[in-house]
Amino acid sequence: MLSVIIPALDAADCIGPCIAALGEGDEILVADGGSTDGTAAVALRNGARVIRSPRGRGVQLAAGAEAAKGDWLLFVHADTRLAAGWRQAADRHVERQRGKAACFRFRLDADDWQARLVEKGVALRVRMLALPYGDQGLLVSRRLYDDVGGYRPLPLMEDVDLVRRIGRARLVPLDVAALTSPARWREGWLKRSARNLSCLALYRLGMSAERVARLYA
Repeated sequence: MLSVIIPALDAADCIGPCIAALGEGDEILVADGGSTDGTAAVALRNGARVIRSPRGRGVQLAAGAEAAKGDWLLFVHADTRLAAGWRQAADRHVERQRGKAACFRFRLDADDWQARLVEKGVALRVRMLALPYGDQGLLVSRRLYDDVGGYRPLPLMEDVDLVRRIGRARLVPLDVAALTSPARWREGWLKRSARNLSCLALYRLGMSAERVARLYA
């Protein structure tokens, strides 16, 4: 059984398309961090199960995993839509790579040429550092998730923290797109990309996730 877990906070505008794109999940669970815009109602109308969680993506992801019933877990952000064929790719991974996790290929939902550059940069980061972010989705067996300690209650970098514990040798990229909203880049493509890289570098150099989160905001 595959459980899809979506952390959400005031995501009423995007949670419906996210769930609709999944479609084939055995269980779709939304971990709501206290939304006030009707996110939970939209999720319920689209067939998801909703649980309440304290605010914070790491906390919400952990709560969703704890509540999920599946022996495989797929974590997807609310502003991300997985492309057609994701379930077939996931099933092949489950059959052939049972001891490994997987992520999807990052793609921005924008026609700007800068978006293509960001995508290439992300692909390079994944290839060189084996560090996909949460907006690429993460498919992992319950056993491996529990073995490495699951998501920690971090305000930022919760995805990097978990992937580093999974390790390069146990991470497989899948050639199916995870289409993500470009909203965060609207402040400026270069500005946002530079901020993302700076935060990652500071975290890997030992700065706490709490301090990095204050810089990221």
